[in-house]
Amino acid sequence: ERGMRSGTLNVPGIVGFGRACEIARETRAAEAARLAALRDRLEAALVGSLDGVRVHGDPQRRHPGNLNVGFDGIDGESLLLALPDIAVSSGSACTSLTLEPSYVLRAIGLTDRQAQGSLRFGIGRFNTEAEIDRAARRVVGEVRRLRALAAGRRLARRAANG
Repeated sequence: ERGMRSGTLNVPGIVGFGRACEIARETRAAEAARLAALRDRLEAALVGSLDGVRVHGDPQRRHPGNLNVGFDGIDGESLLLALPDIAVSSGSACTSLTLEPSYVLRAIGLTDRQAQGSLRFGIGRFNTEAEIDRAARRVVGEVRRLRALAAGRRLARRAANG
């Protein structure tokens, strides 16, 4: 065994992995274009429906299945909790297990508050246009609801103070 794992190699697994790599290579360009179109559809729906949407990252050189956005006046965690039916994450994958703002988002110039207020949408092989449209409607509705709640709290504080 010469220091390597003992036992018989998993030949069916090795062959299957090789075939999966071939399929990925054959479909990579078309799938990347499909994912980018879904990402751009989601981005356009959010930006077109709401004011104060910030798209984080390079507009051209980015992963086709990733959209990271922030919404002015909205805490990312509050929005995340308001969307239990949408698979979305706050911040970036690099710091998903911590409460610290993403160092990646800070490195591209976001403040700690902006980095903590971001949401990351991962779009994958099995996502459809209908799912993207539904996610956009849900996010837009919740952002509007949370902004209205925040505005109401501000008015109540002003009224209480004077």
